[in-house]
Amino acid sequence: MGKEILNVAIVGAGYWGKNLVRNFATASRCQLKYVCDLNPELLAIQKSSFPFVETTTKLDKVLGDSEIDAVVIATDVLSHFKLAQKSLEAGKHTYVEKPLTLKTSEAKELIATAETKGVKLMVGHLLEYHPAVNYIKQMIDKGELGELYYMYTQRVNLGIVRQSENVWRSLSPHDISVICYLFDAEPVSVAAHGQCYIQKDIEDVVFATLKFADGKVANIHCSWLDPHKIRKMTVVGSEKMVTFDDMEVTEKVRVCDKGAAVTQDMNTYEQIISLRFGDIVIPRIKGGEPLSMECRHFIDCILDDKPIRTDGADGLRVVQVLEAGEMSLKNNGQPIDPGTLK
Repeated sequence: MGKEILNVAIVGAGYWGKNLVRNFATASRCQLKYVCDLNPELLAIQKSSFPFVETTTKLDKVLGDSEIDAVVIATDVLSHFKLAQKSLEAGKHTYVEKPLTLKTSEAKELIATAETKGVKLMVGHLLEYHPAVNYIKQMIDKGELGELYYMYTQRVNLGIVRQSENVWRSLSPHDISVICYLFDAEPVSVAAHGQCYIQKDIEDVVFATLKFADGKVANIHCSWLDPHKIRKMTVVGSEKMVTFDDMEVTEKVRVCDKGAAVTQDMNTYEQIISLRFGDIVIPRIKGGEPLSMECRHFIDCILDDKPIRTDGADGLRVVQVLEAGEMSLKNNGQPIDPGTLK
């Protein structure tokens, strides 16, 4: 880009936006110039914490400022497409919180606009920047787990019950992005089953199965009607199995040297399945706040003109899976191919 400092504006200072404000306001190689929100009270809070930041309720003022290089959007998902499209059309590099959009068609349009304008588009798939997730990704890439078989995730608790979206839309984007990231592929089939117990037509609990072209499979269990708060995933390979428990304070990853192997008895020619129970290793993983790493990645990729890990294409495949899952829920669990969505 030819610059040393990235001038940034953040649109949305609410539940998650305030965390982005904190990170971009304190990040190196970055100057947070604006915080934009329709709520004056939220703006006052940010102004008191970061007096050097200009606050405004006018998006046009932000987009019309030629000094602004990048815009970070942390509003409700219903407004993502409209705001991101305006930002991209104004020639601003744009970061959008997950999910990128509600519809596949909208995500594709944003990708096309970013390409036309020659700017970068990033999606806030936070867990793809988590040190524990990247440790597992490195294990997979090195072949340490052997042949990948399947994985499953649990994201449940008795927590915030939303009225504008179901639990699938609310909680599963994290897990979808990680599954596609670890498997380095998008599913060819999504089948989802759920129930609406608290509110009509808004699922409180969803079980979804994602199937991949090479035979791998993944299962997602998400619920905001559960007695336990669980944020956990398990990856199973032919040589080793690994778990990531984000509720653990320090020992988040456990590598299990366990597996099953099929051998043939040369006397009877029968197949014998032998189980291996090895050690459980808790690796030491370098820490760091994932959101801080994600924000720095956005800044560095723009200033150094490097590819963004969670780019528009990464955002698109999550939106496709979300939309396919939504269609499956409404059709009694009928499998839907996300790749067929337009």
